Amino acid sequence: MSATEGFWPGEAPAPEEEDDLQEPQAAEPVGWPQPREEEPESSDAELEPAAMAVAEAEPQPEAEPEAEPEAEEPETPSAQHIPGELDIPDDVAVLEGSPSGADRTVGVVVARFNGEISNRLLESALEALAAAGVPDERITVMPVPGAFELPIGAMALAKTRRYSCVIALGCVVRGETAHFEYVAGEAASGLQLAGLETGVPVAFGVITADTRAQAEARAGGAVGNKGNEAAAAALELAGLLQALPAS
Repeated sequence: MSATEGFWPGEAPAPEEEDDLQEPQAAEPVGWPQPREEEPESSDAELEPAAMAVAEAEPQPEAEPEAEPEAEEPETPSAQHIPGELDIPDDVAVLEGSPSGADRTVGVVVARFNGEISNRLLESALEALAAAGVPDERITVMPVPGAFELPIGAMALAKTRRYSCVIALGCVVRGETAHFEYVAGEAASGLQLAGLETGVPVAFGVITADTRAQAEARAGGAVGNKGNEAAAAALELAGLLQALPAS
């Protein structure tokens, strides 16, 4: 055997060359690729018990009770002096005056302080006197500086003995100091003293209020007018004293 045709002892024969060389491919292991294991789908029936267990385990927040609507409280009317009738037995003697202006001469003392309120009181008092039959020429009006001066003016009119009754009109509104207590208190006690010392009826037509709104309500507002109330009280008391039997 020649060298070109044969091979040396111990050598493997050379592989035959192929016309088209192909890249060697890696051998896949046996059984590759393996099929993916599909996860079992959980049914709704299996999830429901678990969800219910979680819901039972978690405490539910307590629902807040609905607030009951508050009942509207009825409005309480402001306390007022309300006139009324007295029940007197028929077999008891009664002395009673009437607010008649016949043959009456009336003196009116009025404070200029808080003049807007005082003007309303004076206007209402004069209207009440006219309605009761008191002619204008039998009415005397005496202006004074303030409510503190009302007693001395009322005393002066009463001491003349020319007037059947005296009406005192004014207004005192509470302020930041104790001025209110002094003026209102002294005006009330002084007017009472004027009536007691002279025997002439003196009607208290002075508004003593905490605020100006309260004063306006009592000078022709929602609560009435203290001017005509004082005029009626003065005329009635004058008629009552006239009806007293002579001693």
